[in-house]
Amino acid sequence: MSGKMNLSDFDYELPPEAIAKYPAERREDARLLILPRSSGPAEHRTIRDLPGILRAGDLLVVNDTKVQPWRFFGRRPSGGKVEILLVRDEGGGAFQAMVTANRPLPEGETILFPEGRQAALGPVGTLRRLHFSEPAGLSSWLEEAGEIPIPPYLSRRAEPLDRDRYQTVFAASPGAVAAPTAGLHLTGELIENLKVKGIETVALTLHVGPGTFRPVKSERIEDHDMDAEAYALSAKAAGRIGQARRSGGRIVAVGTTVVRVLETIALESESKGEKNLIRESAGETRLFIRPGHTFRSVDAMLTNFHLPRSTLLMLVAAFSGRDRILKAYREAQAAGYRFYSYGDAMLLE
Repeated sequence: MSGKMNLSDFDYELPPEAIAKYPAERREDARLLILPRSSGPAEHRTIRDLPGILRAGDLLVVNDTKVQPWRFFGRRPSGGKVEILLVRDEGGGAFQAMVTANRPLPEGETILFPEGRQAALGPVGTLRRLHFSEPAGLSSWLEEAGEIPIPPYLSRRAEPLDRDRYQTVFAASPGAVAAPTAGLHLTGELIENLKVKGIETVALTLHVGPGTFRPVKSERIEDHDMDAEAYALSAKAAGRIGQARRSGGRIVAVGTTVVRVLETIALESESKGEKNLIRESAGETRLFIRPGHTFRSVDAMLTNFHLPRSTLLMLVAAFSGRDRILKAYREAQAAGYRFYSYGDAMLLE
């Protein structure tokens, strides 16, 4: 399905009880709906079955971004509550941040935090500059005092378990404000079991930005603009992806973030007439993948069940077809699958 599409084309109903508010007891306990891309019925398995599902020679590509514990709750001098999500460290105690309060916060207002910390607000905008007055020891304080920014639809504050479970086992490159959630299902033991079967793993980085919380507001989806997100793919990782392709293996993207990086690089390479579409690259991507997109770099995708009317749902619909994806979502609901970040998964192949 391609051409002009409306936001309402990607809507579906989900009862609140289908939203997973907490993760499964063990990562590999998540259920797995296997959906062939073209035709055929869905199959119901679990994540721990992956070594028997994927093929020898397949290459899993994961995102190694690390979620920062950078959600804070401060107060105005008048006592009003302020919620802060730090987004980008500018150095010297200054950050770009999302700032929320019941009443408008003017430029120059001071936000007070526990332990005597305080910061001044910059100009009004979608992101505000926040400058802490005492940079000494700030990094340690941020790490210890902040909360992991779990998704707002969980309707709860972060708890100690979220420090571990809202982080993939690959997390190594700090910079994300949300987890690449498909990777939350994988464990070191599972990766070793895959390796025994001839299925290797390689990492890239895409720092999930605050745009992940921004809903699509334009009814014509092509009018939506994606926020920029920083990515990096090393020469070594690009070489392994190319080698897997030349050997006849499939590139299995673990999550939509991986898809967007690989497709961004492939499109840039194609536009330059380069033979090897996947190469070392770093930069920012605003790529919006929606139905009508031709995939150049990805053969299969492990992904969670996404929010209605979201760009993530549009991406998986581009990969497997809107009607086919929405039918699979209905089947998953009927079978009691858990949805969203802490929920179950799909394998689109």
